[in-house]
Amino acid sequence: MFCGRNFDVIVVGAGHAGCEAAAIAAKLRCDTLLITGNLDTIAKMSCNPSIGGVAKGNIVREIDALGGQMAINADVSAIQFRMLNASKGAAVQGPRAQCDKFKYQERMKLILEHIGGNLSLFQGEVVDLILESDAAAGVKVNLGVCFRSKAIVLTGGTFLRGLICVGESKIIGGRLGDFAAYSLSENLQKYGIALGRMKTGTPPRILGSSIDFSRCDEQKGDGDPCLFGFYDTRPDGFVPQFASQLFLAIRGGQNSSDLSNLQRSCWIDHTNASTKEVVEANIHRSPLYSGEITGIGPRYCPSIEDKYVRFADRDQHRLFLEPEGSDGDEWYVNGLSTSLPFDVQVDILRSVPSLRQARIMRPGYAVEYDYAPPTQIFPTLESKIIKNLFFAGQINGTSGYEEAAGQGLIAGINAARNSMGKSALTLDRYGSYIGVLIDDLVTKGTSEPYRMFTSRAEHRLLLNHGSADVRLLAIARDFGLLEGDRVARIERKLERINFWVNELESARIGEHSVADCLRQNFGKISRGILPEKFLCESQRVIDEVLYRVTYAGYIEREQRQIAKLRDMDSVKIPSNFCYDDVRNLKAESRQKLKQFRPITLGMAARISGISPVDIGTIWVYIEKFRKI
Repeated sequence: MFCGRNFDVIVVGAGHAGCEAAAIAAKLRCDTLLITGNLDTIAKMSCNPSIGGVAKGNIVREIDALGGQMAINADVSAIQFRMLNASKGAAVQGPRAQCDKFKYQERMKLILEHIGGNLSLFQGEVVDLILESDAAAGVKVNLGVCFRSKAIVLTGGTFLRGLICVGESKIIGGRLGDFAAYSLSENLQKYGIALGRMKTGTPPRILGSSIDFSRCDEQKGDGDPCLFGFYDTRPDGFVPQFASQLFLAIRGGQNSSDLSNLQRSCWIDHTNASTKEVVEANIHRSPLYSGEITGIGPRYCPSIEDKYVRFADRDQHRLFLEPEGSDGDEWYVNGLSTSLPFDVQVDILRSVPSLRQARIMRPGYAVEYDYAPPTQIFPTLESKIIKNLFFAGQINGTSGYEEAAGQGLIAGINAARNSMGKSALTLDRYGSYIGVLIDDLVTKGTSEPYRMFTSRAEHRLLLNHGSADVRLLAIARDFGLLEGDRVARIERKLERINFWVNELESARIGEHSVADCLRQNFGKISRGILPEKFLCESQRVIDEVLYRVTYAGYIEREQRQIAKLRDMDSVKIPSNFCYDDVRNLKAESRQKLKQFRPITLGMAARISGISPVDIGTIWVYIEKFRKI
């Protein structure tokens, strides 16, 4: 086998996790190789061509705050912007963008090609790892070539032993039209890494000209769009490479009516009793219910079969008809994911008023694939079994582009730092949604595709999407993740936020402070009571100041709770700590602690089934262990 040149970091797979991992490793000046089975499908949006949403949008903004690519790529390729939960508090609002899927992947490929001399791209299937002394040292590719490296990031997506099902028909592949990776799965198991099976699905794509939009409700984009990138902390007039007309119009301050017209609308229709009859009459033909698929699917994004089984009392389910691009006429039927046979899919579409003449361009299908239960990785995303090997994305049991990209970014940072002999970055769950995501995976594991929600973050009041750049400033600065003078710009922004929070708390209106007046109205801002100089600040500063002032009491309470929890996270559990020596520890607790191997007392406390009494007992023994 021919051995190519050596690298610092090798990233396997070029989905959303792989792209972020490769880009950040190269930015950190590591000689990086990105290997994928098909260079023309880099960052392909296999499912819904959208980015963001509730909690997911927060992750995308955090990716931008930590030097990642997804935010700007979504902004530039977007064809519609909407703020979800706009009528609710800012803590649960989520920016979302419908993207042109073709421009999204095309631009990401261009970015990776233009990122500089530190990143190389290579097309091929990785079939095995090169191991030396239980540490990853390189990869073998199916083309008779191998590459060596100091660290490896695996982002297998749905391709590890991927199996596509449309009714009784089965096709080997991780995505319709693509291959599946069998050898890599077999070798990972050979090296002691446990694998399980999960399932995801996608709806049929249809021709837009065959939709009767007169029977649908229109859903327009926002007139004042919220972009994912923090452009107020970039140079004035900053425009990313390959910017779109819509992006330029937003950044140029074009009026809201023009912005609304520049965006493509989505449309809403519903299934009905006729749809239910079709599904129920053919449920035995679904591989999900015939036993052909054993993998567990996403609870929060069920197929149409699942919906009518789990919610048998309901006839109607909402469908979103979403364009897949700005120029083409292929549409995504969001809410109609299915693995039923093609003829049944046709009948389902015929039952929906707006889709009676719909012409299917691509059928819906389910895909079953391997994943590695994430309790086998550390919070750094490095494997507990094989050193220098990192996992990110759906291989860790997650679902969604945003969750994958967030993991890819952290895995890429840590693989790069590993290769340089530097300490790793570990995000706690108190400062970011990415931290919540990773902490949940490594301490609790997952038996179904994990999807991020605001409800998963117990301190979500501190994690509003607009604060991502300032709350992650210290990490971005200390780990060198941002380019140019952006750190200095964020520092100045934070100074202005802190100045005005103090100013509004001290400024008086009669016997009350301006801040108290804002809290009494709880978000109903009367601009007349705000200082004129304050209103001259950037809108991003104004929004964050008003948020902090309005929720000040709640924020202070959350911060006090977090301070106590961080005390537990600061107590390290020695790597050679023996739980068998801990008397009075329940057998179930001992078994879980030996399986998960938490690295701090706080992580141990978050493992399901570990009681406060267990934690107290372990703490006593840790202190004894230190004195030995």
